[in-house]
Amino acid sequence: MITYYDDRSVQVTSAAIRVDGRTFPLAEIGMVWHRRGSRSWRVLAGRGALGAALAGPLVAAVLGVALAVWLHRSLTVTIAIVGASVLVGLAVGPLADFLFEHLDRSYARGSRQWEMWARWGGGPVLLLRTGNALRFGQIYRAVQRAMEAARPAPGPQNSIGPSGSISNPRNRP
Repeated sequence: MITYYDDRSVQVTSAAIRVDGRTFPLAEIGMVWHRRGSRSWRVLAGRGALGAALAGPLVAAVLGVALAVWLHRSLTVTIAIVGASVLVGLAVGPLADFLFEHLDRSYARGSRQWEMWARWGGGPVLLLRTGNALRFGQIYRAVQRAMEAARPAPGPQNSIGPSGSISNPRNRP
């Protein structure tokens, strides 16, 4: 038995698909398809908040420099305001890696609900629903590979050999 995907709630093997304790033998599954739901505004708002957290200190630094130039104060006061603004702008440096990592993970997970359906027992059955796009893609591809491997190979096929010639079953090694 070949295992194509395995985590704590989903297992895809050459014999069956197991999701949350339910088993669907591949031989009984007629077709598999997917649906994607609408966007989650909560996820999009979270991405916006991460973007604002990244841009906030930089905007504050630029506004501080503009304020220092606009006030026309003494050189000492102007240098102090510009210096403080630059320090605020540099504060984003240590946070940027952390925030970019969270933003990247947000895009990997996706902003939609993904559903995998199968025709089983004469009707459609929801196999899986998840908001994690990366995990969904891995599971869906594993199901595709398992279904392709479970299909019986059709009769003799002509395939193109390494030299570009068409081979037939009689002259294959």
